[in-house]
Parts: sequence; C-alpha cells; structure tokens
Amino acid sequence: MRAVTKITFLNDQGEKFFGEGPYRLLRGVEETGSLRAAAASMEMAYTKALKLLQNAEAALGFPLTYRIAGGKDGGGSRLTPRGKEWLQTYEAYRDACVRANEQLYRQFFPD
Repeated sequence: MRAVTKITFLNDQGEKFFGEGPYRLLRGVEETGSLRAAAASMEMAYTKALKLLQNAEAALGFPLTYRIAGGKDGGGSRLTPRGKEWLQTYEAYRDACVRANEQLYRQFFPD
C-alpha cells in the first residue's frame, strides 16, 4: 500500500489548469523546441496541447512560451523566462508535497 500525491492547480472557477500533464508538455517544449513535437511525444493532439497551454497562460496571467509560426525556416516554441520560473517553482512545490506526504504516510501508517 502507498499514498500518491498529485498536485493540481485550479482557476477561480474551480477548473483545472495545471498539473503533471501540462508540466510534462512544457518540459517537452523545452527539450524539443516545439509544441507539436512535445504533444506528439505524449500522444496528444496538437490542438489539445495548444488549448492546455492557452488555459494555463490565461489562469496564470502570463505567457509560458514564445510561439513562432512555421515557414520556410520552420517554426517552434520555447519557454519564456517566467515560464521557466513557473516550472521550477511547480517542481519545487510538487517535490516538497511528495516529501511531506511520505513523512505523513509513515506517521499514520507505520510498518
């Protein structure tokens, strides 16, 4: 038996706008330089990925990525400085919550 910690951020209307899915998507953008490639690596439609990103940006009030339309030189996406900062803060918060949950689990459910 084990307890699992899942971090989900909700907007003012109670709708989910950020969690592990959008986090992984943005890490994929950081690695590939492409929202389309990041979405494909997660077996997610590009339109769904774009909607997830737009919802997160709307809730946060700042852009997470720079998106460059394709053309002869191709397009791409990269994280904004605030997008990078958000991911780092999310990771630190998520990891702290996981550690706290592990400690509480051992406290309430000892061997």
